Amino acid sequence: MFSVSLRLRPQIHRLPINLNSKSSLNKPFISTMTTTNPKMEEKREQENHSKNSTILSSKVEKMQGILDEDSTGGWDKCWEQGLTPWDLGQPTPVLLQLLDKETLPKGRVLVPGCGAGHDVIAIANPERYVVGLELSENAIKRAREISSSSPNAKCFEFIETDFFTWRPTELFDLIFDYTFFCAIEPRMRASWGTQIHELLKPDGELITLMFPTDDRDGGPPYKVSVADYEEVLHPWGFKATSILDNELAVGRRKGCEKLGRWKRCLNHSQL
Repeated sequence: MFSVSLRLRPQIHRLPINLNSKSSLNKPFISTMTTTNPKMEEKREQENHSKNSTILSSKVEKMQGILDEDSTGGWDKCWEQGLTPWDLGQPTPVLLQLLDKETLPKGRVLVPGCGAGHDVIAIANPERYVVGLELSENAIKRAREISSSSPNAKCFEFIETDFFTWRPTELFDLIFDYTFFCAIEPRMRASWGTQIHELLKPDGELITLMFPTDDRDGGPPYKVSVADYEEVLHPWGFKATSILDNELAVGRRKGCEKLGRWKRCLNHSQL
């Protein structure tokens, strides 16, 4: 690595170095090798974020293409091909926070469009029986695989059916909707509101994690607003008890989510 003149051949005295030694001789060398450049690290993170965003955008475009061709069976094809950009691969963080704070109703819980069932598994316990509803056969298979070793396996079930035509024998104390309202075509939102009304007990609670609230064209996911929910829920007597920005939103969803909690006025009657 070093250039040595042929004319001058100075005698070089080599010092023995013990590579295993913890002496101060080795410390500067180790420190130099492990020191990271903050600017380089920031640049690397930006490059990784850009790469992940490109991959995600590509998946969304492919997913939308499949659903344009087949709006019903397309969801199952997306699961079959692994085109599920909405799937976090884990329970929704803000839902875990609500569970930790013990602010969720007990009793029967419904999660429409449950996907791989991460939220279903997280909510379920001896005090809450959870039903995960899903139209996709492949999603149901995946959910059952993931949940097979759950200690609360008797506290939940997955049903493959259409949310809009399903008629259960019992109503629910809580309905949790995340990435379902935004997945259906906007023209179907009024029917969503009607079905929520039909499935929830009179004193039950609806929790909506509203996404995406930013301005975008097309879908799914179709852009949503608080007003969109109010439009289809107010006719059934639902009023928001709280609407907050979701500070625990993940990745590109940051700044594009609101957590809404809704209760029905018991003296409401639809004219």
